[in-house]
Amino acid sequence: MFNKVITLIDEANNQDPNTEQHNGESFPKEYLYSQRMSEMLTRFKPDADALMQIAARAQHIQRWKSPRSDFEMNKQGYHQWRSALYIFHASLAVELMKQAGFNDTDQNRVYNAVAKKDIKRNPDSQLVEDVASLVFIEHYMLGFANAKPDYNEEKWIGIIRRTWQKMSDEAHEFVLAGNITLPTPLVGLIHKALE
Repeated sequence: MFNKVITLIDEANNQDPNTEQHNGESFPKEYLYSQRMSEMLTRFKPDADALMQIAARAQHIQRWKSPRSDFEMNKQGYHQWRSALYIFHASLAVELMKQAGFNDTDQNRVYNAVAKKDIKRNPDSQLVEDVASLVFIEHYMLGFANAKPDYNEEKWIGIIRRTWQKMSDEAHEFVLAGNITLPTPLVGLIHKALE
């Protein structure tokens, strides 16, 4: 069942029309993201059970089908989009789990983790949030910075601090122990934000 649902998630993400380059190769964007989520989960929480491996892999499943442009281009619209995404990803993950033969209890656990239910109180939701934050810092923060040349230092410090606040103490320790690769041009800014 586990192998079947992982295959279904990978097949779903391989349909992404958007691509990203990695090591000179082109990958469907959300497929590459899902691989990075799984790889980071293995590094951060090597004893994570099968359901959390599914939740991490499905964190952004078919994200391109719910674009930011479907919502108002303001702060409220951004938050509405994020909330809708959580439900979209969680529902699709559960649908694929059902196809693979998982029971309702397992489906609910993954749904709650991917939908970020009771974050800070639900360890599953917090784990998915931690892994997503670690993946963002290691793989996506620099690209995000390059895409926002109008953001000043103060704005960046705010973004870094908000990312940090989402993470657990365990994830903080993981970063501070040098277990992820920080984006070199942003290291000074990251240290400043965390002072």
